[in-house]
Amino acid sequence: MKEVHIKVSNISQKQWANFLIELNLVKIAWKRFGPEISIKAKNFDNIIRWGKKIHGEDASDTHSTFQRDSRKRQIKF
Repeated sequence: MKEVHIKVSNISQKQWANFLIELNLVKIAWKRFGPEISIKAKNFDNIIRWGKKIHGEDASDTHSTFQRDSRKRQIKF
């Protein structure tokens, strides 16, 4: 197992959220090539849930009236 520790300073809360969302996108993109990447950060799950929500969708409600069709990138009502 290989580890990398990243320390980030002088970053706003919005930049921090975007940084974690982009790291998660890297994790997802590389998964098919074999690496298993784990990311640990305070409130990481909440930030990723916020980053994946659709405009107008309540992120705390898992039974929302909106459904995302990931293959077509369309919203169904």
